[in-house]
Amino acid sequence: MKTDQNPLVVVNHLKKHFNVGKGQILKAVDDVSFEIYPGETFGLVGESGCGKSTLGRTLIRLYDATSGEVTFEDKAVHGHKSKAELKQLSRSIQMIFQDPYASLNQRMTVTDIIAEGIDAHGLAKNRKERLEMVYALLETVGLNRNHAERFPHEFSGGQRQRIGIARALAVNPRFIIADEPISALDVSIQAQVVNLMKKLQEELGLTYLFIAHDLSMVKHISDRIGVMYLGSMVELSESDELFENPLHPYTKSLLSAIPIPDPKLERSRERQVLHGDLPSPINPPSGCRFRTRCPFAMDVCASQTPEWKEAEKGHWVACHLYDEKNEAVSLSKTI
Repeated sequence: MKTDQNPLVVVNHLKKHFNVGKGQILKAVDDVSFEIYPGETFGLVGESGCGKSTLGRTLIRLYDATSGEVTFEDKAVHGHKSKAELKQLSRSIQMIFQDPYASLNQRMTVTDIIAEGIDAHGLAKNRKERLEMVYALLETVGLNRNHAERFPHEFSGGQRQRIGIARALAVNPRFIIADEPISALDVSIQAQVVNLMKKLQEELGLTYLFIAHDLSMVKHISDRIGVMYLGSMVELSESDELFENPLHPYTKSLLSAIPIPDPKLERSRERQVLHGDLPSPINPPSGCRFRTRCPFAMDVCASQTPEWKEAEKGHWVACHLYDEKNEAVSLSKTI
């Protein structure tokens, strides 16, 4: 991943709001900006309900954006497009869904599931070539051709997710949005799926948006990580930098929840426990949305929304604990 290249995906002040009735608006994604570079894995983490999946679905145009802009290869994703433009966009951007049980049509064979994209884009000249393409995709994801005529219920969760990955790869995309692709799998299977995705990225030059809860797994696969809270991005940096030098109190609390495989260290370390529940995205707190759960909340946090700023080179944060010159206030001394 080289950040001196032009970004493949640019998200600029993106908002996705839902009208939930009675004049209420749910602000699932609210003013989010970031970039994803070719060959990069961009990890996206946060609590359930923070807007991660909605953001991913908006990037691929499963949801229309309320406002803001998403560009892929310098071309706008949203707005009016011809059928040919939408078809090309769907070839370039694919999605791996969270639930391998619900995302596969139970009435279709594996061949027909994987070949849907091949058929839609006319990538095979005849039935024989279509079948050979399916066989090749199955072998690419660690399955074999004997699985082609089976139905989804005949597979384990890990095998189903491999089928979902094969389906995404069928149209030779450049960018794949992986929406919590391992959360429904056993721990041992999670590692296999993540290692498969890394292998495919190296071989095919793929770019990923990897959405997940498991921070340790996100660190393993991601080049950079963005942290979301209640529809907004609160911190973004390179993976190692985020784990070694977290700046936002919310990021620190997430990292402190990761178990350490050493009983003595695990018992002795100090955890940063968040108190209270996640506020409703229908009626978020004024100013900083995290202030109602933040141990360092100040008066300014209630009246002003923190600015999204580059506190250190390549390390962005939205927090009032940083002054106007973008110089960090040392949280390590405060905590």
